[in-house]
Amino acid sequence: MDALIFDFDGLILDTELSELQSWREIYTEYNADLPLEQWAKCIGSGADSFDPIAFLEAQIGRRVERDDILTRRRKRHLEQLAAEVLLPGVETYLHTAKRLGMKIGLASSSSRNWVSGHLTRLGIADFFDVMKCGDEVAHKKPDPELYLGVLSAFNISGDKAIALEDSPNGVLAAQRAGIFCVAIPNPVTSQLDLAHADLRLKSLALMPLEELIAEVEKGRQSASIAGVIEDGS
Repeated sequence: MDALIFDFDGLILDTELSELQSWREIYTEYNADLPLEQWAKCIGSGADSFDPIAFLEAQIGRRVERDDILTRRRKRHLEQLAAEVLLPGVETYLHTAKRLGMKIGLASSSSRNWVSGHLTRLGIADFFDVMKCGDEVAHKKPDPELYLGVLSAFNISGDKAIALEDSPNGVLAAQRAGIFCVAIPNPVTSQLDLAHADLRLKSLALMPLEELIAEVEKGRQSASIAGVIEDGS
């Protein structure tokens, strides 16, 4: 494996829980509900894939003060995020990937300012050789454009990389770029269907990167053998 490609939101930093909670607090003010299956539309694919204010207005049957809600909701979200730290195993994976001589990339549907700001705050920005963000592409996840951009920058094919994701949309994006994708869900995305992931872990801290690479290579070898058998039958 030549490259390790990280998602950001919910994978490096758990932004997902505070994002959902801050919106649900707004909904509670209006005696409305924000079901996870609705919110899931934007997880991994960016805020423009679901309009929570329009969904709120449809429930209560009237217009609301959009700017006021957006300001208050974002303030609450950022307050909660200030206490968040790197998710377990992330820093160890970064150090191990560097030691193994792997290229380290990042593919996120969020904006570069959002991602870069948090990576700098967390002290890990310098680990990443290439970053592709949602405001730099025409199509966000589950489209593979972000991942294809990282692969192109590294000048490698998808079978030489491993992607780390937390959401169904992210997994699809990586797989559509031909990349083996490992799902590491957080408390929000663990409630979603991730059965299509090539491998699922509860935490990066539970499997060293060297062991993960061995699992990926073993899985690819098995798939290759199965393909030969099928073609010959």
